[in-house]
Amino acid sequence: MDEVKQLVKDIQNGQLKPIYFLMGEEPYYIDKLSEYIEDNVLDESEKGFNQMVLYGRDVSIEDIVANAKRYPMMAERQVVIIKEAQDLSRTIEKLTSYAENPQMTTVLVINYKYKKLDKRKALFKAINKVGVVFESKKLYENQVGEWIRRVLSAKKYSIAPKAAQMLVEFLGTDLSKINNELEKLQLNINEGGQITPELIEENIGISKDFNNFELRKAVGERNKVKAFQIINYFAENPKDNPVVVTVALLYNFFAQLLHYHGLNDKSPRAVASSLRINPYFVSEYANAAKNFPMKKVSQVISTLRTYDIKSKGVGANALPNGDILKELLVQIFD
Repeated sequence: MDEVKQLVKDIQNGQLKPIYFLMGEEPYYIDKLSEYIEDNVLDESEKGFNQMVLYGRDVSIEDIVANAKRYPMMAERQVVIIKEAQDLSRTIEKLTSYAENPQMTTVLVINYKYKKLDKRKALFKAINKVGVVFESKKLYENQVGEWIRRVLSAKKYSIAPKAAQMLVEFLGTDLSKINNELEKLQLNINEGGQITPELIEENIGISKDFNNFELRKAVGERNKVKAFQIINYFAENPKDNPVVVTVALLYNFFAQLLHYHGLNDKSPRAVASSLRINPYFVSEYANAAKNFPMKKVSQVISTLRTYDIKSKGVGANALPNGDILKELLVQIFD
């Protein structure tokens, strides 16, 4: 995110490069940077003759080079944007000769989603020398909550830790999807307001009381009544609560709990740093550790591996998902 801010700042200051190669597994920042260049490098009056958007499936490397070598008309520069350039992955290295001697009045933007250049090859080295190679890396699940907080903070909003966790559990790590939902939620609060679990429940439809976050908390507290209430809700709403996801999240929770047991320093700051969790949730792990000693945690992890296989239809004898989860809870609480 800091690298993105610096690139935007450089563009704002007129420090433009002849080539921007935007690559990587996370398309969100690739789209954002490409859109920023498309919207801001040229004036509206210049775009008609000097800005073009091409798609990888429709062009060859030779077409791209031919367009990039054109001179701008009645403007200082032209912008050539190649979207879905990953469709050219088999021939992308042919761009090397252009990258070694680019047209300095052209800003060539290449969106190379879900793939990366080989850093050992000539194209990467050539672009890196004269332009920008930006890699947009996929965030780990435990990083997404902080990303949500930072995005909202930049817009003068905030979010409750539980609300952020609900979004991550429901939407995963797809930043574009999360950002779309955040923009919808911002329409329902005043600037400076906070996104709460209640707001998410009202506008997105994620239950604030019956979700994987609350299940994990109930299990950690050994609150059997609450845990089985949540499982029953999941059984009645299987499409919104896939058993595979629930088992995976419980597995991650107990794996982190095992890690917690092994820590010498169990101060909140040390735990949050080591487990890569929001400090808000540290007490949840401390309480769970009292209810699940290390030996029991190891047993639960083994049980979860078994039920992960069952949740994928192996050896479950066609059991309904709700029954699989109920069986699993009995084993965990045993």
